Amino acid sequence: MTEPTTLQMVASKALGGAERWFIRFSDALAERGAPAQLAIRQGSALDGLDLGGLPVHRLPYRTTWDPWSRRAVGRLIQRLKPDIVQTYMGRATRLARLPSAGGPVHLARLGGYYALGPYRHAHGWIGNTKGLCDWMVRQGRPAERVHHIYNFADPARPVAPELVAERRAVHGLPDDAWVLVTLGRFVPVKGQRYLIDALERLPETIAGRPLRLVMVGDGPLGPELRHQAEQGGQSHRIVWAGWQRDPAPYLQMADLVVFPSLEEETLGNVILEAWAWGKPLVTASFRGARELARHGEDAWCVPCAESVALAEGIRQTLSDPELMAALVARGLERVEHEFSRRAILDCYLELYRQVARG
Repeated sequence: MTEPTTLQMVASKALGGAERWFIRFSDALAERGAPAQLAIRQGSALDGLDLGGLPVHRLPYRTTWDPWSRRAVGRLIQRLKPDIVQTYMGRATRLARLPSAGGPVHLARLGGYYALGPYRHAHGWIGNTKGLCDWMVRQGRPAERVHHIYNFADPARPVAPELVAERRAVHGLPDDAWVLVTLGRFVPVKGQRYLIDALERLPETIAGRPLRLVMVGDGPLGPELRHQAEQGGQSHRIVWAGWQRDPAPYLQMADLVVFPSLEEETLGNVILEAWAWGKPLVTASFRGARELARHGEDAWCVPCAESVALAEGIRQTLSDPELMAALVARGLERVEHEFSRRAILDCYLELYRQVARG
């Protein structure tokens, strides 16, 4: 059976969560040999990156109302004649205006609780959590055209020990330190200020080992977070690693992954990454975490925006080797059976077959 052809379209200029997923999803499509092509914004952060070797088309994507961009999108779709056009984020979705019949099926993939106006004209919608899909239905989207598919977690790709040792040395991480790693843009929803406050409430050492927090990411709250750390006397315990195209060395050196996001966080890929890397996880119980994680089984969950509870969760987890081992074992098991690249891509390809058949 011939697989439906897809055109995957994203118009973002910078790299964020949706764009990181687009990179990984493109690679997964290529690995499976799925007939897919990509349309990205010319000169964007995606331009020039390895996207699995799939054919890449560069479009202007200047604004959502730019007639030149709209014509460029339309001409590309008309020339390629894909069975399915899958769009990401508002701009690419707005610019893809397809007839309701007699042409490609337009699927809009959402990774957040966005205003649905820019997505209403799509023929179907993909949400990466059940909660998001239920919300779309409550907002008036036809339930039979709303499709739930989780993100997948890529398997860990071990980094050479000498590279990890080099990173530790660059950051001045003591050999015996507990390394706490958190990943995410420095924006309010990621809740990093509560993590810095939690660090202030923790002792200098736990089980005789000093604590160090590695902040992997960057964003508009960077100066504010650094000031908070300085005012709280925590600068000596925090490493500002910056945005990392490949966070693998930091995930490998982590003794504990901490994810302090707030209620508005939709899914939380960091949960899946921690499990895939075999790392114990302390996470806030935001809506995505409540859907994914099971407290005491595969993660230690604490209330959102509560620094005291977050500090206690970190202390309790690091103080209990048996608990850490159990969290790791169950997380790895769940990734393998529920959130593997193979399992999630199977869901996407089955959806493509289903909608292409009409």
